[in-house]
Amino acid sequence: MRQQTKWMLTSVCAFALVGLLPVTANAQQKMEVKAKAPMYSYIANWEVPRDKFKDMEGQLGTNNGLLAKHVADGSLVGFGNDITLVHKDGESTHDTWWSSMSWSGLIKVLEDVKAAGAANAPVFAASKHNDRIYAARYYNWRAGSFTNGFTRVAIYKLKPGAPQDAVDQVAKSFVVPMFEKLLADGAIYEYEIDEEAVHSGDPATFLIVYIGNGPEGLDKGSAALAESAKTSPFALAAFSSWVDSTAHRDGIYLTTGSYK
Repeated sequence: MRQQTKWMLTSVCAFALVGLLPVTANAQQKMEVKAKAPMYSYIANWEVPRDKFKDMEGQLGTNNGLLAKHVADGSLVGFGNDITLVHKDGESTHDTWWSSMSWSGLIKVLEDVKAAGAANAPVFAASKHNDRIYAARYYNWRAGSFTNGFTRVAIYKLKPGAPQDAVDQVAKSFVVPMFEKLLADGAIYEYEIDEEAVHSGDPATFLIVYIGNGPEGLDKGSAALAESAKTSPFALAAFSSWVDSTAHRDGIYLTTGSYK
């Protein structure tokens, strides 16, 4: 998963064209999209000085053995690390994350990671740090481990007048059906639509995230988006009326991860 930003959009306008239009009757017959029980994700973000990148990347994965044990005992459903590929001053360059189906699982792992002492490495003391906790109700993944993930995230902010169920409508009408097909085709490892569970940012913000299977997965994700855009030429105005386009941000990350 992710740091504070990530996603696949070739442009905000491309997504706007497809985000709101209901899927066709045939697609609806094939898939009924429903919100799932919340999946919680804890992300520890680090802003590392460039001359410390190698030190940090040597530390990433230090807790993987511990996290794998918590996947085995059911506390976690997944975990991983990210390296930022497009850098911006003042934003995190590396992160470690884990996901659980419960708050107790999430916090249990946090306590064990702190007790393990890996965060005492000198590179952490030289780096700025922040944490985020997200909740997703629309998500899915392929079981297994990977080292060639490329994560894309799009961050959007809803306008005050947007429908209360705006995220649900976007998920059901477009995002989940598209990602489920990409997942079935092996083009992606995981996807989710996140909202902050602990609001350190604007509560109107939501994130659309996917992990591509290699850089080819990014191409397939972009192609799927472009193809969907052709079928929904009238959705731009509706989508634009819901989101503040000036608040939109994208990101891309090299991801190593594992899912149960």
